Amino acid sequence: MAELDDLWIPLVDEPIGGIVERIERENEDIAKLVQSPHRLLAFRTFAYIRTGILLGQLLFDNDVPAYDGSESWVEALLRDPAHRAALTAEVRAVAEEVAADPRYAAEGPLGPDDDTRARFRTFAREHLGS
Repeated sequence: MAELDDLWIPLVDEPIGGIVERIERENEDIAKLVQSPHRLLAFRTFAYIRTGILLGQLLFDNDVPAYDGSESWVEALLRDPAHRAALTAEVRAVAEEVAADPRYAAEGPLGPDDDTRARFRTFAREHLGS
């Protein structure tokens, strides 16, 4: 049997992971809903799956130009604002479902809160002279 290190499989493969990450970055409200370790893991797992399913539906339902080397079918689909909005809505729905899950209610945020960041900035200015 192989060692556990040999069984490492990346959780995300492009372009789906990049799409979800971009939507998360562009929509701060989505990122705030999933700010704990377990919420983030559940969110990304289901967001990747549901984004992939939606992309498949969009590909099936819409004609994309023949591949000429300039962009992938995903990029061609994402040029349409309606498709981008549908993907954003799907990712937001996943974040809301994960945030509403009572199993994660007691978890704190993944990183420091705004007050902690402000205290650190003050400390750094005072002690590091910047």
